[in-house]
Amino acid sequence: MGKTVTSREFNRDVTAAKRAARQGPVTITEHGRPSHVLMTIEEFERLAGTQERMGDILWRNQDLSVEFEVPERRIEPPRELEL
Repeated sequence: MGKTVTSREFNRDVTAAKRAARQGPVTITEHGRPSHVLMTIEEFERLAGTQERMGDILWRNQDLSVEFEVPERRIEPPRELEL
């Protein structure tokens, strides 16, 4: 697996943790227990199977020809609470 750092070490040197994440996941511990994992976005997208986001495509290409159908939003009055 990758490197393990304490949350204190992570807070002291975030840049070092980000550099280490290029080599593999960095596990961040709190009170001796793993609590978070830091990885590159490329690794995250590979694991999550994430495709490119529509917003990123639109922003990059400034493609204004894409149309979205947004369903009408219904707002209903709040229900009375039964106590």
